[in-house]
Amino acid sequence: QVQLVESGGGLVQAGGSLRLSCAASGRSPTSYSMAWFRQAPGKEREFVAAITRTGNSKLYDDSARGRFTISRDDTKSTAYLQMRSLAPEDTAVYYCAVTQLGLVRTRSAYDYWGQGTQVTVSS
Repeated sequence: QVQLVESGGGLVQAGGSLRLSCAASGRSPTSYSMAWFRQAPGKEREFVAAITRTGNSKLYDDSARGRFTISRDDTKSTAYLQMRSLAPEDTAVYYCAVTQLGLVRTRSAYDYWGQGTQVTVSS
């Protein structure tokens, strides 16, 4: 019902910045809250940040708070993750996901997922 396409990943040096985008389409994509997860090699997929349907409330994992900013555009169909002060530990595939359950960290709460975009941070 909802299709998600991530973009903006790439290679960046430690201390640099990247901005990821997630474009949503399909049935009522603006009725969902949106979130970013990431998965490093050999590790489980972990929560990064989430934003409500209106864009007025946000939730961050401790690892992202203060460095990353999640936002939505005026149409509410695109989510962004502005990443600053990147470190090698941030290297992962970043995934966009949507849920109707609000600001939650649990993977099982999310109904649709994108294919992911690779972020690599070099020392």
